Amino acid sequence: MPPEFREGIVTVEVSRETVPHPVRGDVYTLGECIPLEWTGTGADLQSRVVLYHGSFVALARLGPFDWRHETWETLAHELRHHLEWRANAGALEAYDWAAEENFKRHEGQPFDPVFYRSGEVVVPAVYKVDDDVFIEREQGAGSGEQVDVAWHGRRYRLALPGRLRRPAFITLEGLTEPPPGDAVLVVPRRPSVLDLFRRRPVLVGHRVRVEPLDG
Repeated sequence: MPPEFREGIVTVEVSRETVPHPVRGDVYTLGECIPLEWTGTGADLQSRVVLYHGSFVALARLGPFDWRHETWETLAHELRHHLEWRANAGALEAYDWAAEENFKRHEGQPFDPVFYRSGEVVVPAVYKVDDDVFIEREQGAGSGEQVDVAWHGRRYRLALPGRLRRPAFITLEGLTEPPPGDAVLVVPRRPSVLDLFRRRPVLVGHRVRVEPLDG
């Protein structure tokens, strides 16, 4: 591989993790380019590339699988991501901010209620920040209501906590194939004119066990 494509790549790692796609049951994330450090325009970006061995194994179980070809394609794809990151300082800043807010969430500190929207858009209304996946719930869910959520080709049901205050961040437990981090159902605040002037930080999160609907 030409050296110019490897410039700024600190390391290429192989992880044991299996990273399921949040929606499709036959898709897994095979690799990822993770920004580490940069200054100014991002031209000096340092990144690490991770290949997820568990995802390769999961896909190989579904049918014929060319390991060498898929490894090469995944590596080339993630190196292209590195070059794209280097050319987009605005996206790097948004990524860094989202990661900082997500760290606050994990630490139990107040965090911005829409930070996850600055992460990677997996599909409409599904976002990824670090190892965590955020599924934005459509409006209409109320306290104590049972709601359905799709994850990796299966459907699950959960009861929303009583006296639920929006926006709510609900970590889903009991998924058959969870992500490496959290799978979080987000029940956003109902739109208001006041949203244009202020965003109150979220103080707490919830953990709820889900039940599969397809056995």
